Amino acid sequence: MGRIEISAADKSTQQSNQKQIWFGLLISLVCVLILLLLVDWQRFWQALKQANHFRVTLAIGLTLLWLAVRSLFWRTLLQKKAGLKAVFFTVNEGYLLNNLLPLRLGEIGRAFLLNRKADIPFFFVLSTIILERTMDLILAVCLLLFTLPFVAGVEWARQAAVSAAGLVLLLFGLLFFFAKQRTLLSRLFERAQIRFPRLIKGSGQSLNAFMNGLSILTDTRLFFQAIFLIVLNWLVAILQYHLFLSAFFPAGRWLWSAFTLAVIALGVAAPSSPSAVGVLELSAVTALSVFHLDPSTSLAFAITIHLSQVLVTAIFGSYGLALDGVSLLSLYHQARALQRQKNQG
Repeated sequence: MGRIEISAADKSTQQSNQKQIWFGLLISLVCVLILLLLVDWQRFWQALKQANHFRVTLAIGLTLLWLAVRSLFWRTLLQKKAGLKAVFFTVNEGYLLNNLLPLRLGEIGRAFLLNRKADIPFFFVLSTIILERTMDLILAVCLLLFTLPFVAGVEWARQAAVSAAGLVLLLFGLLFFFAKQRTLLSRLFERAQIRFPRLIKGSGQSLNAFMNGLSILTDTRLFFQAIFLIVLNWLVAILQYHLFLSAFFPAGRWLWSAFTLAVIALGVAAPSSPSAVGVLELSAVTALSVFHLDPSTSLAFAITIHLSQVLVTAIFGSYGLALDGVSLLSLYHQARALQRQKNQG
């Protein structure tokens, strides 16, 4: 009976994964088709030729700084249980895998790889990745709220920006509160399981992993260090985006860069093909259209950003995999097996 149930669970998981893959591919395809209708390809190629290549080069160089700060941030969430070199290459390996594999398997692969390198429990590493993505989402939403009122040009922009700052403090405060009150969160989840058993079926292990990540924040020093590093990481990203943007739009403003970064960050969080092909580009073109900028030039800007991120992380990620002696194919099978184990838990 047990084997039949496990087999049925595996089949159900495979069907669910296949639906997610096809749904993501469909979203990317729709985005690409919309871009094909919007873009004048002659103006697109002209924009690439006329771009300020020195600024593009500087922006690509900032990718290294962004990755270094991102590695310091993740290492802080890991309570510094792994060396910076191992964390840096694992970050790049994760991005490489996400650019090549569906279902965000790069996150599972990242946890698996650091588990091997630093002998840290797999689900502990996974919990820090969940927390990392949660904090990214919080900052993306708040950055959008900061910039949107100024984009709209309304009188209450300053008050809205102050409200957004309050929201940032509130959300991080909630993370800190639940880190201190883990028992309370468990009780709330147990009650939710009783009232909505189908809605949250199989999410117990994910909640446990998330709470393990939150427990890291019970160390006040590490908590504020993590906040400082992720804010710094996003500030580096805004600077990088501004350099890319000014390479294509010399009169580009900081507001345009910050708003576009927020829209892209939220856009690529949606299901899509590996590397968010089409989704990132359409998010950028849509964001810049608010400022009445040419969609063809905006697409040239977006593709330049996308390719630079993919290439830089591919170089360091491939080197990291070579150092680890792991092939992409074997890592893919390991990630799928771990994902099935996580889903069944």
